[in-house]
Amino acid sequence: MKFYKTFNVIFISKMQLILLFVSVYLLQISSASKAEFVTCGTILKLVNTDLKLRLHSHDVKYGSGSGQQSVTAVDVSDDNNSHWLVKPIMGETCKRGAPIKCNTNIRLQHVSTKKNLHSHYFSSPLSGNQEVSCYGDDDGEGDSGDNWTVVCNNDYWRRDTPVKLKHVDTAVYLAGSGRTFGRPISGQGEIVGVSSQYGTYTDWQAKEGLFIHPGDLLPHQNAIHTEL
Repeated sequence: MKFYKTFNVIFISKMQLILLFVSVYLLQISSASKAEFVTCGTILKLVNTDLKLRLHSHDVKYGSGSGQQSVTAVDVSDDNNSHWLVKPIMGETCKRGAPIKCNTNIRLQHVSTKKNLHSHYFSSPLSGNQEVSCYGDDDGEGDSGDNWTVVCNNDYWRRDTPVKLKHVDTAVYLAGSGRTFGRPISGQGEIVGVSSQYGTYTDWQAKEGLFIHPGDLLPHQNAIHTEL
C-alpha cells in the first residue's frame, strides 16, 4: 500500500507540472493577443479601415509599371500572404519588443516572400496613382524606397487606433484605390500611393498577428507563429 501511495503522489506531481506549463503557455498567448502596442519584430496583418481589406502580396508581378512583385488587398482574414514583419530601416536597429513610436521610419517585410513594401515613381495599373510594390533581395534587403513613416497622433503605434503610412522617398500615403483586379488575381483590391493623407482609404489598423514582447522567443521559435 505504501508503494501505491508513493506512486500516486509522484503521478499527481507530474500532472501538476504539466498543467503549470500549459497555464503559462496559454497566459503567453493571451498576453500577446492583448498587447497594447505594435512593437519591433511584430508580425501582423494590416486592415484598411474603410475598405475592410487586408494588405496583401504574393509572388505575382505587375504586368506594367515596374514589373516588381504586386501588392494588393484581400477581404479574407486567414490568408498567410497577408503577414508583414515590422523591422527597422536599413542601417538602423530597434530593440525587439520595443513599441514603435509615432513618426518612426520602419520597413514592412512580406513574410512569405521576404520582400519589403516599396514605392517609387511608377503609375499604378488601374487608377494611375503611384505604384506600390514589394522589393528586395533574398535576405530582405532593398533600398530607401522600402522606408515608411508611421503617422499617428499618440506617443506610440497603438493596436486599437488607425495610423497612416507615409512613404519617405516620395511623400505619398499608402492607400487603397477602391478598384479591383481581374485575372490572375481576380477580386483583389489595388493598393497605391496618394499625395494627401486626407484622401480616402488611407487609414490602416493592426489586426491579427504575433505581437512581440521583450524576452519572447523569436517568431520562428514560437508555436503560435504558425497559427496567425
